[in-house]
Amino acid sequence: MDRHNGAEGGWLERLVRLDTVVSTQEEARRLAESGAPEGTAVMAEEQTGGRGRQGRRWHSPRGQGIWMSVVLRPRLTAAAAPQLTLLAGVAVCEALREVAGVEAGIKWPNDLLIGGRKVCGILLEAHFREGVPDYLIAGIGVDCLAVEEDFPEELRAVATSLRIERGGVPVDREELAAAMLSGLEERYRQYFAEGFAPIAARWEELSVTLGRRIALAGPKEQRTGVAAGLDENGGLRLVNDAGETFTVLSGEIEWMN
Repeated sequence: MDRHNGAEGGWLERLVRLDTVVSTQEEARRLAESGAPEGTAVMAEEQTGGRGRQGRRWHSPRGQGIWMSVVLRPRLTAAAAPQLTLLAGVAVCEALREVAGVEAGIKWPNDLLIGGRKVCGILLEAHFREGVPDYLIAGIGVDCLAVEEDFPEELRAVATSLRIERGGVPVDREELAAAMLSGLEERYRQYFAEGFAPIAARWEELSVTLGRRIALAGPKEQRTGVAAGLDENGGLRLVNDAGETFTVLSGEIEWMN
């Protein structure tokens, strides 16, 4: 595996702070297209058009969370790029645990949950040139300061914030954002020095998916099985009722127990 392209200096030094944007993903993409170095991060107070997986709207009101996107320029094949989603999940989960003191866990592939409710989403978007990733944008959204009433009614049963989980005690967003970015850089460098195996092992330690019976909704059928671990590429291994193992590379999963 080739080492990553990187300018000297830590990623915290390349943090760009903005007020209101449509989407930090779009701002980071614009910077990447203009040659911004790896590790350049965009953080905004508010997104008016934040988005998650499959184009879903991401609720990101002013001053209540960390809305951040990071430019990555790895030399990777397209098949290996999803491993970086899992890497980002590990780095952010560790930062939440360390700074906020919460028992956050990872739902495959890219949601962070506390007590079964989502507190953070991660969106990795690859931009290709001649069939290989030219750069990737890792979008991270963490609900920090919201109270129950701040969430749209349809999200209150499934979403939470660090403030809610800390019994009303607010978290220092500056400290948390710094820990997230530093942790992401550290895990990223580890990935290129040691490979995916240590990242996968830590992901499994932090997972709230493994051992659960889940359903994968596909275009033609629903497949079910018990989550058994990651394969070498970052796919989720499931064992069905017949004892057969199959691997899920992408898609939406639902817990059945």
